[in-house]
Amino acid sequence: MLEALRTQDSGDTAIISTTPIAPEDAAAAAAPGAEAVDAPGLDLSSLDLAAVEAAVRRAAADEIMPRFRQLAAEDIVEKNGPHDLVTVADRLAEEHLTAALTALLPGSRVVGEEAVHADPTVLDALHGDAPVWIVDPVDGTRQFVHGDPGFATLVALAHRGEVLASWTYAPALGLMAIARRGAGAELNGVPLHTGTPDPDAVLDVATSHYDFTDDDQKRVLAALETGGIAPRPCGSAGLEYLHIARGEIDATAFSWENAWDHAAGLLLVHEAGGASGTVAGQPFRIEGGNALPFTAARDAETARRILGLLAAAN
Repeated sequence: MLEALRTQDSGDTAIISTTPIAPEDAAAAAAPGAEAVDAPGLDLSSLDLAAVEAAVRRAAADEIMPRFRQLAAEDIVEKNGPHDLVTVADRLAEEHLTAALTALLPGSRVVGEEAVHADPTVLDALHGDAPVWIVDPVDGTRQFVHGDPGFATLVALAHRGEVLASWTYAPALGLMAIARRGAGAELNGVPLHTGTPDPDAVLDVATSHYDFTDDDQKRVLAALETGGIAPRPCGSAGLEYLHIARGEIDATAFSWENAWDHAAGLLLVHEAGGASGTVAGQPFRIEGGNALPFTAARDAETARRILGLLAAAN
């Protein structure tokens, strides 16, 4: 299990990295500007990262925020049950982002939550050779529907299973977090660092919400109800990852693997100095097929502790 934990080490997947990026290096490296994303075998030198950020902001400004706290009953539809909602804002924002992002990177594909719901074969793009934009137009739709500002637009750029860059934008909160593979992470232009929990502190852990878990998943996650850990149901997954990157919570424990919920946040946590892993002792794969639950945490030791408890109950 331990050797499979992934942490930031000059941008590569590593065995329990112990060398976080220096603050001064992160500040320079994470500047979004028009810098290129580097990826082995893929030329992204023409991709303007500032233009990607602008596209994310524009989609939220045009399609999401005008409908925040303004939704009519007919604007909200249940997908797979009363807790799994989609709104007109989700659909239109994803359509907006699909057009904008593929225009910025010709030949790229989009795997969006709503497109996959309509046609599951869209997921096949994660296994192909083309670069893929992974999009959750409104992560935390339930919060959005109830007028809670705790929702986000999540975008990640991946190639052959490797997440290269990500954008986590909470428009109602005025937060834009950006991460680049091997170059650190930032929030509103300020470098992010997960830090390390105080050895005597009770760990604050966000877990899969009980409304979205079956009895067996609840049983496994209940292993975290022990001394020194304070589990609670998660809100927007993307914002929980941002909380870890900011050092505001200590870990997550999730029992579902949708790429659009996790790709952006996992890169954000890794580039801020954190760690992640699955109960099978493997790195989380955005293509799916993961042993669940999995964790992301502020540091490798916290990830070890969470995974040990989950694995023992699995």
